[in-house]
Amino acid sequence: MLTILGFVMIATFLVLIMMKKMSPIAALVLIPALFCVFVGKGAHLGDYVLEGVGNLAPTAAMLMFAIVYFGVMIDVGLFDPIVRGILRFCKADPLRIVVGTAVLAAIVSLDGDGSTTFMITVSAMYPLYKRLKMSLVVMTGVAATANGVMNTLPWGGPTARAATALKVDAADIFVPMIPALAMGLVAVFLLSYALGLRERKRLGVLSLDEVLEREQETALVGAGGKSGNGNGRTSLTKKATGGPDGGTDADAEPAEGGAGTDGADSDDDGFQGLDPNRPTLRPKLYWFNAGLTVLLLTAMIMEWLPIPVLFLLGAALALTVNFPHMPDQKARIAAHAENVLNVTGMVFAAAVFTGVLTGTGMVDHMADWLVDAIPDGMGPHMGLVTGLLSIPLTYFMSNDGFYFGVLPVLAEAGQAHGVGTLEIARASIAGQALHMSSPLVPAVYVLVGMAKVEFGDHTRFTVKWAVLTSLVVLGSGILFGII
Repeated sequence: MLTILGFVMIATFLVLIMMKKMSPIAALVLIPALFCVFVGKGAHLGDYVLEGVGNLAPTAAMLMFAIVYFGVMIDVGLFDPIVRGILRFCKADPLRIVVGTAVLAAIVSLDGDGSTTFMITVSAMYPLYKRLKMSLVVMTGVAATANGVMNTLPWGGPTARAATALKVDAADIFVPMIPALAMGLVAVFLLSYALGLRERKRLGVLSLDEVLEREQETALVGAGGKSGNGNGRTSLTKKATGGPDGGTDADAEPAEGGAGTDGADSDDDGFQGLDPNRPTLRPKLYWFNAGLTVLLLTAMIMEWLPIPVLFLLGAALALTVNFPHMPDQKARIAAHAENVLNVTGMVFAAAVFTGVLTGTGMVDHMADWLVDAIPDGMGPHMGLVTGLLSIPLTYFMSNDGFYFGVLPVLAEAGQAHGVGTLEIARASIAGQALHMSSPLVPAVYVLVGMAKVEFGDHTRFTVKWAVLTSLVVLGSGILFGII
C-alpha cells in the first residue's frame, strides 16, 4: 500500500503543478501532508517535517545569502562586460545565445555546485533572453540539462555517493565514464543548437544596434504600446507574441516561460542589469568584486569553509564595501527579497515532501518494489537495468535515497549474476541529466526563480530532453563497453 501511495503522491504533485492547479509551494506542502494522513501517520507529520527542514536548513541558508551576493554583483555591474561581450559576439542571434547558455552552464558547473551554476548562468544570460524576447524555458532547460551531465564530476555529489555506498574509488567510476559523459555533453550542445535554430526561425537575427533601437522605440511608445518602425524590418516584439508567420510550438513557449507579451512588460526590469547609468554601479570597485567572486568560488571548491558560511561572509562583505551607507544596504536587500523568499520558501516546502516520503517509509517501499520487479532473466544485464532505473529514481527521490538505499541492493543483485560493482556504479550516474530538474533538488528552484519561469513550465519542457540526454549517456556507456 505504501508503494502505491508513494507513486500516487508523486504523480499527483507533478500533474497539479504542470496543469497549474496549485503553486509548487502549496503542492509540496499540502499533498504530502494529506497523504501522510492517508497512511495513518498524521500524528507524526510534525516530526517528519522538522526532520526534513533540519536536513535542508543549511541549503536554504546557502541559497539565501548566495542570491543576495550574486544579486549585489549584478547591481554593481560585475557581469555587465560579460553580457555585453556575449551580445556583441552573438550579434543578437538566438542560435548563438542558446548554444552559449549550454557552454556557459557546462563551464561554470566545474565548481560542482548546481545553485552557483544557475545563479551565474541566469545572471549573465537572462538580460539577453529578455532583450530578444526569447523563450525563458529554453534557457532553464538547457542550463539544467548541461549541469546535470556535469554533476557527475567526482566532487559534484552522485559519483562520490556511489563510491561511498559501494566502497569503491570515485576515480574508478568517473574516469572510464568520461567518453560516455562527453557524448552526453555533445547531446546537450546539439539540443541547444536545435532549440536555437527554432528560436532563430521564430525571432530572426538582428544586429546589436537594431536591438538597442528596438528598445528605444518601445520606450518611446510606452508600456503596452506596439512597436512599429516603418523601415521594413519585422517587429521583434510582434514576433515574440506569436505572429501569423511563427510556428505554433515555439510561439507558445515565451508565454510559458514568462517571455511573453508585446511592448514593455512588467518583467522588463530584468534588463536593468545592462543599464549603463543605473545608480548602483560601482566601476571603481570592479576588480575588488571580481577578485572577491574568484576567491569565494575558489574557497568553495577547496572546501575551506562550509558553503553557507562562505556565502554569508561574502554577502556581508559585498554589501559593506559596495554600499557602506545603511539605507543603501537595506535597499539592495529589499530589491532581492522576492527572489530570496521564493527560493528558500521552495526549499522548506520541499522539506515537507521529502520528510513525508522518507519518514512514512514510502521511499523504501517504492525502491524495494522496483528492485523486486526486475525479472530474473535480466540478471546478467544489471548494468543496463541500473542505468534505466537511475533515470526515474533519481528524479523521484533524493540522490542520498537512491545511492545509499537502492544502489547497494542493485549491486548485490548484479554480483549474484556476475556483474561487477564498478559497472553498476558507473551505470548509476547515467540519470543525472534528469535529476537536476527534480522537484526534490533545491538548486532547480534557484534556476526557475531567478529566470521568472513557472516550475511546471520548466518541467513540462525539460523532462523529455533530459531523459533523452540520460539515455545517450547510458547508451554510449554500453556501446563503449564501459557499462
